[in-house]
Amino acid sequence: MSTVPPSELVVTVAEHLPTIAAGAGERDRERALPRAELDLLSALGALAVTVPATHGGPGGGAVEAAELLRLLATVDPSVAQVPQSHFVYLRLAEIAGSPALQQQLFGDVLRGARVANAQSERTGATVTDIATRVRIDDQGWAVVDGEKFYATGSVLADWLAVLARDRDGADRIAFLPAETPGVSVIDDWDALGQRTTASGTVRLDAVRVPLTHVAEREAAVGGPHGYGAFAQLLHAAIDVGIARGALTDAATFTRTSSRPWFESGVDRAQDDPLLVQRYGELEVAVRAAEAALDVAARAVDATWREPSDAAATEASLSVAAAKVLGDRAALEVTSVGFELGGTRSAARGTATGAHDRHWRNARTHTLHDPVRWKLQHLGRWAVAGTPPPRTAQV
Repeated sequence: MSTVPPSELVVTVAEHLPTIAAGAGERDRERALPRAELDLLSALGALAVTVPATHGGPGGGAVEAAELLRLLATVDPSVAQVPQSHFVYLRLAEIAGSPALQQQLFGDVLRGARVANAQSERTGATVTDIATRVRIDDQGWAVVDGEKFYATGSVLADWLAVLARDRDGADRIAFLPAETPGVSVIDDWDALGQRTTASGTVRLDAVRVPLTHVAEREAAVGGPHGYGAFAQLLHAAIDVGIARGALTDAATFTRTSSRPWFESGVDRAQDDPLLVQRYGELEVAVRAAEAALDVAARAVDATWREPSDAAATEASLSVAAAKVLGDRAALEVTSVGFELGGTRSAARGTATGAHDRHWRNARTHTLHDPVRWKLQHLGRWAVAGTPPPRTAQV
C-alpha cells in the first residue's frame, strides 16, 4: 500500500531533476539510453503515481502525471516521453482491464515496473490501419502476430501494451511481459531528436497471452473517460517542458556566454533592451502554455471523477488548446534561442546553451498528432458547437 501522496511524488521528482539533467547532453550525443534515470524514477515511486488507491497506489490523476512529465521535459524530454505511454496504458487498464490484469499490472508497477507501447506500424495508409492480429487458439489463449515500430520505451520496458485487431475488426490491447516467448525488441530508433526514448521495433511471433490480459480498446477510447485527451495532455506536457527548459538554458547562455551587440551601448548582453524585450515575449508564450496545460489537466481529471459527455468534450477542447500553445512555444523558444545567443550558440558542444538539442527535440516531438487538426476541432466547436470526435488522438 502506497502512503506517499501523489503531490509529494511530484515534489520528490523535482528535487531529483539535477541528477537527471546532469548527463542529458552526453546521452543525446552518444545516444546512451537513460536506464539509470528511469530506474531512479521507478525507485522513487514516480511511475506509480496514477495507480488507483483501490489497488494500493497513490491514486494520482492527470494533474500529477502531466506535471511529472513537464518537469522531466525541462531537463530531458527523452526521459519524459518514456512514461507518456506508461501512464496512458495504465489508464486503459484501469478503465477496460480485467481484475486479473489490474491486480498483476498495478502490483508490478508499484514494485517499479514500466509499461511501453507497441502501437504504431509502418505499413498502413494511415495510423489507424493496423496489421497486427490477435486470435484465439484451441487452448483458449490469445495469440498475437505482427510488427510495431517506434515503440516508445520498449527497449527498457517490463511490460508491453500491444495494439492488435481481432477477426471482427475490433481493436484490442494485449498486455504482456516484455520477456514473453515470441517477443523481440530491436533497439533501432535513430532520429533527429528525442534520440534516447528507448524506442524500438517490436516483433511478435505467435505470442500467447491470457485472455484476461486482453482489453477492449473502444471501452476506453469511446467512453466519456477523457482517455484520448489524457494521452494528448501528456504529449502537450512534454512540449511545454521543452519550452521552459530551452528558455532557461537560453537565458543562462545570455548571462554567461553572449556578447552584447555593439549598437546596444551596454556592457552585458543581458542588459540589451532588445534582448530583454524578446525574452519577455518568450516568457509570455511559455507561461500561457503552462497555464493552458494546468487548465487542461484539471479538465481531464474532471472526467476521471465524474465521466460525462460534457466533461469529455471540455477535456478534449482544453487539451487541444494546450497542445497548440505548447507546440508553438516549444518551436518558437528553441528557434529564437539561437537568435538570442548569436553565432556562439550554434557552436557544437556548447555546454550552457544546448540550443541544437532543444530544437531537435522540439521539432521531433511536436510532429506527434498535428496541431492543425486541434485547431479544426476547436474551430468547429467555436462556430457550430460541434464536439470533437472520440479518438486516442483527441
